[in-house]
Amino acid sequence: MYGAGGCLWRRCSLFLRRELRWLPFLSPHLHSQSHFLSSLYSSFLPRDCARPWFPRNVSDELGKKLSETFCTNSGGGRCWNCNSSPSSEPFLVCESCRCIQPLDPSIDYFQIFGLERKYDIEESSLEGKYKDWQKKLHPDLVHSKSEREREYAAEQSARVIDAYRTLSNRLARAIYLMKLQGVHVDEEQTVSDPDLLAEVMEIRESVEEATNSQALKLIQVQVLGKMKEWSESFARAFKSQETEEALNAIRRMTYYKRANEEIVKRL
Repeated sequence: MYGAGGCLWRRCSLFLRRELRWLPFLSPHLHSQSHFLSSLYSSFLPRDCARPWFPRNVSDELGKKLSETFCTNSGGGRCWNCNSSPSSEPFLVCESCRCIQPLDPSIDYFQIFGLERKYDIEESSLEGKYKDWQKKLHPDLVHSKSEREREYAAEQSARVIDAYRTLSNRLARAIYLMKLQGVHVDEEQTVSDPDLLAEVMEIRESVEEATNSQALKLIQVQVLGKMKEWSESFARAFKSQETEEALNAIRRMTYYKRANEEIVKRL
């Protein structure tokens, strides 16, 4: 009836009808005829062949469902399985159907553990929430899930571990907070402060001259004390939004961290 164009139209419609059957929302009365598909066909079919198959209200409904599904598959805030919206963040596991969700990079480390985005945190609370997430996402506990969910669980678990390691470390937490504020921290930047350089050299010499573990532990106590002191300095600077002071505190914490690592190697 439509000639060569009509034949191509029918072939395309059969192909797309077959390929889109996996979409969970396609019911028999909707099937694959839609304004969305009509627009797609019109991009490569003759103008007189590209026409909608059925009423606009059905086409619009299907287009809406397509949009929702694409958002869900990309971590758009709805469950990929039951299409439920989360009642709270983070949306790692659906509260309705208990399906594990894909990784959503927009959720920061503090949100994962339900913590306020600040430097001073309750480490006991962090550890408790970390263990709770590991119980939910541990491979041994999701082995009966679908392959898709097991993959999601592995990704989520890796992110939870990274989040915990970052937030449980004072220096890493400080750097991460600055990153969230859009401030880049160069950990390899050379320090020009003569007082700090002199102190670092003194610590290094003391470590090299230490003859036993007891002497090293005494030096370590001093280094960790300095680390704590500058950690508190960062907390004050970050709270008052003094960027340069915060960065200065991070640089000093970085040097003391390296000094402690050297001591640990010798113990």
